[in-house]
Amino acid sequence: QVQLVESGGGLVQPGGSLRLSCAASGSPFNIYAMGWYRQAPGKQRELVAAITKSGSTNYVDSVKGRFTISRDNAKNTVYLQMNSLKPEDTAVYYCNGHTVVYGTDRDYWGQGTQVTVSS
Repeated sequence: QVQLVESGGGLVQPGGSLRLSCAASGSPFNIYAMGWYRQAPGKQRELVAAITKSGSTNYVDSVKGRFTISRDNAKNTVYLQMNSLKPEDTAVYYCNGHTVVYGTDRDYWGQGTQVTVSS
């Protein structure tokens, strides 16, 4: 199974940028669709952005035009570039890896990284 480790979170002012990274190990990276989820206090975890094995992407409406997900299969890493950050983007961000093994969905999660947008 894959192990996922996020980095790059922190405190940023509104309008600022951050880049999150998620490094994968323990399993071939290119068999996984990857995603970034976030969970704010008192709210359910939501999918922010996802990228398929072939590189197709999709985003939740609230981040379209501001966030960009990408993957580097040679480095076993997925990124989330976040621009024009807003206070409502404050949350713990989790990296997710999804694959299908013998017809069964498998999901793997990182430990999360805190993103705080505040002046």
